[in-house]
Amino acid sequence: MRRQANQIIIESFPVGSFACNCSIIYHATTKDAIIIDPGNDAKIILDFINKYSLNVKKLIHTHAHFDHIGHSDQLRKKTGATIHLQKDDLFLYNLLPQQALFFGETVLSADPVDAFIEDNELFKIDYNKKGAIKTVANSLETLHTPGHTPGSCCFYTEFFEQPLLFSGDTLFSQSIGRTDLPGGDSDLILKSIKKRLWQLPEETICIPGHGPTTNIYREKKTNPFLQT
Repeated sequence: MRRQANQIIIESFPVGSFACNCSIIYHATTKDAIIIDPGNDAKIILDFINKYSLNVKKLIHTHAHFDHIGHSDQLRKKTGATIHLQKDDLFLYNLLPQQALFFGETVLSADPVDAFIEDNELFKIDYNKKGAIKTVANSLETLHTPGHTPGSCCFYTEFFEQPLLFSGDTLFSQSIGRTDLPGGDSDLILKSIKKRLWQLPEETICIPGHGPTTNIYREKKTNPFLQT
């Protein structure tokens, strides 16, 4: 999926054996970039970075499961980008070697997290407006949505023609994130969705952690897990 507004481009594509949706947001002229959920296939992302000569500044993560964050250390070493994660998922991040074994891969250790993401934190994406106050009109707003994991987050912006939500493994098309893994909470994920995501404009397009895009209106009306 590709979207563009002014000089800002978003490219989203599946990576890794579990087809995690990785999103790369970059400026067409400066080439500065943010990556959401790099996943566990560094090669395909590095190929994309090299193809467009991108300067990756930040790697931000919706949560710390291996299929979303497994190769962030490799990307950090290659690009110099900083790793950002909500602090409540640090225990999962520190278990990356064990998670990798579950996926049949090897990670010797997890690089230190550079910065912990705060609820409502803004990540600027419009590099045209130097010094401008950060708002959802030029930035990604962090929404802490625990449930799938304690530190699960979504990222929201109104920069594009339609509002966009990167919903990670909190909300999918016609489904929600699983809660049977360590740190999962079935009641909390429903509360997070209804309290945080249902407050967004209904036309908001959702780019989930896996699978096709959807929108808030459709999920409110028809998602079978959210009709009670």
